[in-house]
Amino acid sequence: MTFLAIDVGNTRLKWAQYDAPRPGAALLAHGAEFLEHIEKLAEGAWRDLPAPQAMLGCIVAGDAIKRCVQEQMELWDVAPQWVVSSSSEAGLINGYDHPARLGADRWVAMIGARHRMLAQAALHGSAPRPMVVAMVGTAVTVEAIDAGGKFLGGLILPGHGIMLRALESGTAGLHVPTGEVREFPTNTSDALTSGGTYAIAGAVERMMQHVRQHCGAEPMCVMTGGAGWKMAPSMQGTFELVDNLIFDGLLEIAARRFPASLANPDAAVIPGP
Repeated sequence: MTFLAIDVGNTRLKWAQYDAPRPGAALLAHGAEFLEHIEKLAEGAWRDLPAPQAMLGCIVAGDAIKRCVQEQMELWDVAPQWVVSSSSEAGLINGYDHPARLGADRWVAMIGARHRMLAQAALHGSAPRPMVVAMVGTAVTVEAIDAGGKFLGGLILPGHGIMLRALESGTAGLHVPTGEVREFPTNTSDALTSGGTYAIAGAVERMMQHVRQHCGAEPMCVMTGGAGWKMAPSMQGTFELVDNLIFDGLLEIAARRFPASLANPDAAVIPGP
């Protein structure tokens, strides 16, 4: 009984196959593909996969990309299901003005992060903590969650690549290679790279300050996303870098959406007399 989780971002499609739709399930296979190449999945990376019994994904790309992904899934007899942000799910309450307009990737990542925090709190016998969840990719999002599981709100800002392209297009003669992060940059390349890095770090640190003041407690900070590792050396304070936070969230949601016999195969076994 296998489960396929799909995360379609602005640049790449990432997928992972598990032995069941539940947290802690064994990872059987995984991969990633740039969006311009996803029409090759059925004949390539997915061709020899065992047919999944269930699929759940989140997508921020447009309808054309979604249709292309679903066409690639036609090699299996499985109905594609996609997460849409709602007023509440998997113990997280959505504080957005219009809950359905919150990006599905943000919603799923926050669910994954909160359950990660709850598991750690249970392990150490401590109380749930407020959280800041930073997702660093093509765009950057920085979310705030209180200790009770309510999403308070979040920031959106451009990622490194968008910042650099905006400066190149809006500034005459500014076409320089990527530099290094420096405390005191002394060349244009380092100045650009350092400026973008510290802009993102500053947004995370400011949100940590807001949550600390609002909740009266020290928040747990979790960072994820394809460019999260680039930010890690420039971050201050304690934080946890998690590679597959969206997949963690998809597993939490899937465990509640799919039948118990699929999420927990042992539950389907009926003891004999």
